[in-house]
Amino acid sequence: QVHLEESGGGLVQAGGSLRLSCVTNERTAGSIAMGWFRQRPGKEREFVAAVMWVGGNTMYADSVKGRFSITKDPDKNSFHLQMNSLSPDDTAVYYCAPTKGATLSRPAGDYWGRGTQVTVSA
Repeated sequence: QVHLEESGGGLVQAGGSLRLSCVTNERTAGSIAMGWFRQRPGKEREFVAAVMWVGGNTMYADSVKGRFSITKDPDKNSFHLQMNSLSPDDTAVYYCAPTKGATLSRPAGDYWGRGTQVTVSA
């Protein structure tokens, strides 16, 4: 059974930074990458960033390009999202999930952790 655990969220002022972490117990069959998604208040869950299991290819949503950086530690099955220059619009619950597809942005199954809350104050 796939297990995903996110951590690192919190309250930060606009312009600040946070580093999120995700640990998984296995590489999900059918996935080619691990991604971060977020669900902002009143909005649908949306893709944020992903990194391929093999190699270092990454993909980012336009809204976070240049501010967020996704990295991986394959030895520990862990993935990180460095978030800089945060704005109140980044306030959301952030989730990690295995992904697939040419843009690495499609969830590979219905595997989600509990998420970690990020709140950015103005």
